[in-house]
Amino acid sequence: MKTSEVLRNGVLPGVLAGLAGGLALAAAMLELDRLSAAGGGDLTGALSPLAGFILVMAGAAVLGAGFGVLVWYQRTGAGETLIWGLVYGASWWYLGRLTVMPLLQGKGLTWDVGSAQAAFPDLLGLMLFGAIMGLAHVSFYHVSILSMRHAQTETQHVGRGGLFRGALAGLLSAYLLGVAANGQGQLLAFAGMQAGTSTLAAWPVILLIGILAGAGFAWLFPGNTDGAGVGLIRGIAYGFFWWMAGGLTLVPLITGAGLVWSPNQVQAIFPTLPGYLLFGAAVAFLYQLLGAMVHLLFSEFLPGSTEEGLGTQGLRIAGRSVLAAFVGGMVFSVVMWQTGFLPSVADLVGSSSPVAGFVVHLAIAGLIGLSYGILFRRQSYDVGSALGWGVSYGFFWAVLGPMTLMPVLLGGTPQWTAEAAASVFPNLIGHLGYGAGLGITFYLLEVRYSPWWIPRTEVQAARLERRREQVQTSGPALWTLLVLMGLTLPVLLEKGQGLTPIY
Repeated sequence: MKTSEVLRNGVLPGVLAGLAGGLALAAAMLELDRLSAAGGGDLTGALSPLAGFILVMAGAAVLGAGFGVLVWYQRTGAGETLIWGLVYGASWWYLGRLTVMPLLQGKGLTWDVGSAQAAFPDLLGLMLFGAIMGLAHVSFYHVSILSMRHAQTETQHVGRGGLFRGALAGLLSAYLLGVAANGQGQLLAFAGMQAGTSTLAAWPVILLIGILAGAGFAWLFPGNTDGAGVGLIRGIAYGFFWWMAGGLTLVPLITGAGLVWSPNQVQAIFPTLPGYLLFGAAVAFLYQLLGAMVHLLFSEFLPGSTEEGLGTQGLRIAGRSVLAAFVGGMVFSVVMWQTGFLPSVADLVGSSSPVAGFVVHLAIAGLIGLSYGILFRRQSYDVGSALGWGVSYGFFWAVLGPMTLMPVLLGGTPQWTAEAAASVFPNLIGHLGYGAGLGITFYLLEVRYSPWWIPRTEVQAARLERRREQVQTSGPALWTLLVLMGLTLPVLLEKGQGLTPIY
């Protein structure tokens, strides 16, 4: 690796992308009247807005250079760098805002909940900075002279058919989101409208947002060769991006409310977060499904001569999935027993017995495990990647299960409030543990029968090459983002922690 290549393909595009993200961060700080405190008041004192802007841009350039070196050898797709940017920004909140800056100010480490809540707007600002930097990095990377040959071979472009599928997936997902939101009186909040406005006026806004978000997903992730499971996890991250950039930033600015980044404001709008996460997952899943339908209808299928039949493959997947789900379910049952949640599960069958709850819990774990085996078949390469996909899928079910489906099955409506998220926080930990056990066990069973490094047909060899490329995608960033989001937001936004407006 030559130093000049790192500078041209890594540092230079990163600096330019960092400046683009810095402009957005500086604009947000100006909106919040925080430019004069850029860099920390104890370090720099009160600054003029111009001096604060210069300091923000200088820091953005430095962080951008580091980001460019981090991702220059990755795939250069916009969606991949967007997710890496979100994680990069969040990492600097932990490393910089909560660690390095307080140490330089002589305050010691600020790792307590109160300090983290006070710095919560900075988390949103740094993640927005990272997201815009990631999107901008794609353009700057592709115009660099030495990377043109990489851009020609690695970049995927979405056609009109892909955009149409994405828009249709977004429209259908927005309708489902609207039905769920309307059931709990949150439809106006998703549309950014004031209370008292007719819900009929909110529907066109919701559907339009769905169409735009679906087309945006198709543009960011034009290829669908990584499987429905991977696409589902990407969709969750995409939904979080829309919640942060849209629900907390653009929509309030358009409606004249300003940025809603303080903990109290975010807590009030928190019920929209689970909806955005599930909306993004639905967009990704439907986009993959529509693409598979088009391929089935208009492409010729030529199976390999040694490929197993669908029936045999299905039985093997089912067996591995059920066994892996049992392992994960036993891990989860420890949490449920300690927190006394098993009787609540037994309510699903009209009982209050912990034993009945345990049986129902294992049955549900088996169904979820079966879906994991179908969605994530041959997606893991080692124990680490199996852990990542399993934990990510566990997070998805933590949102879909106890906060959405379970209240509905018990005759209520989805519980998407910050209080509900805090109350089921132990359940979230259990889902993450379940996903870890499920993912690792399924991988160990799968690799024992069909090692991924031994191709059996030319078709499998082509799939193997695509799977090897997964390490160059945003997979590790996806796993990190979902875990950080799941463990951080419920704690920071829980009531009773003395939340006060920061800006």
